[in-house]
Amino acid sequence: MIVAGIHIQALAADLVAGEKVSQSCALCHGQFGITSMAGTPSIAGQPEVYLSSQLKQFRDGKRQNAVMGQMAKPLSDADIENVSAWFAQFEIELKKR
Repeated sequence: MIVAGIHIQALAADLVAGEKVSQSCALCHGQFGITSMAGTPSIAGQPEVYLSSQLKQFRDGKRQNAVMGQMAKPLSDADIENVSAWFAQFEIELKKR
């Protein structure tokens, strides 16, 4: 929900904790969510609600991927909300080459 231009979910998230959780994501998705690994999506700047939903689906087995299933399995709801807020905070700027 957005109130007065502020994303309310982001206020509830702990970005310091999210940064800690993000360290396990960095090998594939990059330190700040920009990947250089073919076949792996960049996640920086994605909406928080989208990232959270996808991680919960991987964790709960509703979305299948061997690597992501294992990575998401030990995450609590709070971990997922925090790491989703961490990656969602980045603004991506598109430029023509």
